[in-house]
Amino acid sequence: MDDASTIERDVTVKDVKITARDVQVYYGDNHAIKDVTVDILDKTVTAFIGPSGCGKSTFLRCLNRMNDTIPICRVEGNITLDGEDIYDKRVDPVQLRAKVGMVFQKPNPFPKSIYDNVAYGPRIHGLTRNRAELDAIVEKSLRRAALWDEVKDRLDAPGTGLSGGQQQRLCIARAVATSPEVLLMDEPCSALDPIATAQVEELIDELRARFAVVIVTHSMQQAARVSQRTAFFHLGSLVEYGETGQIFTNPRDPRTESYITGRIG
Repeated sequence: MDDASTIERDVTVKDVKITARDVQVYYGDNHAIKDVTVDILDKTVTAFIGPSGCGKSTFLRCLNRMNDTIPICRVEGNITLDGEDIYDKRVDPVQLRAKVGMVFQKPNPFPKSIYDNVAYGPRIHGLTRNRAELDAIVEKSLRRAALWDEVKDRLDAPGTGLSGGQQQRLCIARAVATSPEVLLMDEPCSALDPIATAQVEELIDELRARFAVVIVTHSMQQAARVSQRTAFFHLGSLVEYGETGQIFTNPRDPRTESYITGRIG
């Protein structure tokens, strides 16, 4: 094999952040996710789209073991982060979730101050040695979430007192405060007004420079605006996965075309 092909293969492997192979998810007897195989790329926004109940949020929750919290849920197959099996018994799910952060559909700030919301993760994971380091992480995280200028003079105010869009950006700041490698977002704009949605979408585009971002969205327009890769789920299966422009303009599977043109969904 010549050097050029070796380099090309190495670059491709390095670009892959998460691999999933033959993933199955069961809720009791219900087979919710069937044979999903996908590579999630680093420093890329990947959108999961599909009708309600198609399995996209269930699969997203597999990527940081959030389904572990559901007693009747069983996950089979193989999922790796940087080549390491995240379901290995030696992997601590709490530590995994520091690396693979999650932002939920409804903003859910803790009933604490703005400062303490962001400082929570670094504190419990022991990421700082003193108050000055913690202050620096809080400021950096709020800046990354495009919220610092709006809240810097009221860090002691309750996070729950912010507007909906600000609360969601606070939750993003909280998620990035532990220096994750991957950021999962489960319909992060569905509870927001159009202006707040635009702010969060702009933020997602900026976060891509540092993280692999995976977003579940009901809005195909949003997927087209913010993502570089799109995966279409239907009835628990991954139907098609590829470059976003190709999925929306030239889908290979007729089911994808039917969804995008509004015939199913």
